[in-house]
Amino acid sequence: MTQHKPYETTDPRVMVEGRGMRLWDATGREHIDAVSGGVWTVNVGYGRESIADAIRDQIVKLNYFAGSAGSVPGALFAEKLIERMPGMSRVYSVNSGSEANEKAFKMVRQIAHKHFGGKKQKILFRDRDYHGSTITTMSAGGQQERNAQYGPYTPGFVQVPHCLEYRAQWDVENYGERAADAIEEVILREGPDTVGALCLETVTAGGGVITPPKGYWERVQEICRKYDILLHLDEVVCGVGRTGEWFGYQNYGIQPDMVTMAKGVASGYAAIACLVTTEKVFDLFKDDTDPMSMFRDISTFGGCTSGPAAALENMRIIENEGLLDNTKAMGARLMANLGALKEKHQAVGDVRGLGLFCGAELVADRETREPASEKMVQAVIADCMSQGVIIGATARAIPGFNNTLCLAPALIASSDDIDAITDAIDGALGRVFT
Repeated sequence: MTQHKPYETTDPRVMVEGRGMRLWDATGREHIDAVSGGVWTVNVGYGRESIADAIRDQIVKLNYFAGSAGSVPGALFAEKLIERMPGMSRVYSVNSGSEANEKAFKMVRQIAHKHFGGKKQKILFRDRDYHGSTITTMSAGGQQERNAQYGPYTPGFVQVPHCLEYRAQWDVENYGERAADAIEEVILREGPDTVGALCLETVTAGGGVITPPKGYWERVQEICRKYDILLHLDEVVCGVGRTGEWFGYQNYGIQPDMVTMAKGVASGYAAIACLVTTEKVFDLFKDDTDPMSMFRDISTFGGCTSGPAAALENMRIIENEGLLDNTKAMGARLMANLGALKEKHQAVGDVRGLGLFCGAELVADRETREPASEKMVQAVIADCMSQGVIIGATARAIPGFNNTLCLAPALIASSDDIDAITDAIDGALGRVFT
């Protein structure tokens, strides 16, 4: 993610220690981390000895066995996870979000071959969404700059429009429903009998922290059921407490068929990601008359026991420390503070978010909504860094629209932490946009 040419003369930043919300780099400089490890991962904060102890105890007892057999921490974690996901029932463990999404795509393709004569194999994805860094997950990626120079891509993936009302594509009153109807238009154009799944981020992350408008998710679910299309929600970023519920989709009252997750599952203390499905999806692979019918997939490091051991302790911390409630309260404070910045600074065009997952879109002109340049946005980030506050932004993702500041502090954030983060942004905006 960084051009290395400048490092011929300048040392890169090296992080050496973390405790709670704070990080220290190799120079001894202290930072408040407002992006949970740079990529929305360290949900319960740094320095959790109980997670380290859980990993150590488990890997001394049994560190690994392949997914051809089960493990105790794997089973216990799956049980606890699906207890928090009513309507879901099966957990497939892997080691990254990209791999979890690949697994879902493979299921869709295999279901098409086994039950639809190979025809219902297209997978729809949304403009601005991101699902991973492998060639096939990039084939389902709606961020053109991330995809540049890596094609050709896997066929069978079709893009649908984004749902960011601030960058409205239709002048209508019920924007959420209209944005969802645009998905149906693509389905009808492609042919419903050719479309197997719709893969969307519940809240678009790196594409601009886009919270879908009112009515969007209900209509999307209705469309998927109408055409017998699997609804695959990518919760790699917004899952495991980030939005104030265990999973982002639970804020909208919908029932997906497949959910993928990674990052916050173990808060970065171990590599673990999951695909969770309904029993209906699981049953599509049960057929003892056909030796090719089972889901023929294995993830080598999905057999590591450190991941589920860490994930179990991560979940216990979230529950015992009341971090879902804290996320809602601190998320409300963060949005209020960002709203105040919008009132104060003309450079803030829009603020949006859910829980401790928020964004502020910067503009060069509020009336025309001309996006601020990526150079100006990065200057805000650099200014905050100079103040000892690490924030993020859309970068090298969407041509002309890498202009949203991204904030995702750990779920342990206090009101003082939130105020310190937005105070730093306030100062940076005043200096950069003068």
